Amino acid sequence: MKARILLVEDEENFGLVLKNYLELSEYSVDLAPDGDVGFAKFKSNQYDLGILDVMMPRRDGFTLAKDIRKFNTELPLIFLTARGEKEDQIKGYQVGGDDYLTKPFDTEVLLLKIEAILGRRSFKVAREEKISIGNFEYFPAKRELVFPGETIKLSPKENALLELLHKYVNRVMPRSEALHKIWGSEDYFTTRSMDVYVTKLRKKLSMDAGIGIENIHGTGYILQVTEERAR
Repeated sequence: MKARILLVEDEENFGLVLKNYLELSEYSVDLAPDGDVGFAKFKSNQYDLGILDVMMPRRDGFTLAKDIRKFNTELPLIFLTARGEKEDQIKGYQVGGDDYLTKPFDTEVLLLKIEAILGRRSFKVAREEKISIGNFEYFPAKRELVFPGETIKLSPKENALLELLHKYVNRVMPRSEALHKIWGSEDYFTTRSMDVYVTKLRKKLSMDAGIGIENIHGTGYILQVTEERAR
């Protein structure tokens, strides 16, 4: 089963973008718009990790963490905040937080923190074990591409991008979908960043002449795999 995350974030757009990104990374995510709703969800469901915004109306993230700790002392908690003061970080750890991120942050860093925390608890996230892409065997959970005689390790962003490209194999993957789900926003810098990662993937996949990534100007990308080999 997938690891289940409780995400409590009062900024609606940011919360939805982050939820989509984590779901693309094969987590199951419940989004709560404030601390009261977050606490109600916590009491009604079982979670493997909580991501709590600190500054929220009704019940802030620190108060929510204290309330959660009364019922569960083991649930890993990551705090998100726009404030980076040392005192706030200390308070976060004092109320039982496992980690702390200051906004704006790189979603790839958050993903690595989640993987590290869940890994320390020996939690294995179930994902499709193996995907065949031409002569490659692709293992999303391990972030590995295996070509006969060679294993290629993918970064978290490369992995998320390849998974999304494969979802649209031989069809156009919308540029905007990738930017919002993986990078969290659509602007000049994130667009250039995605182009760089596409180039990296293209180079790694070039070991198989039957595979290519085509840029459809202004629209997106196509992961092209010879039809009889696209599985």
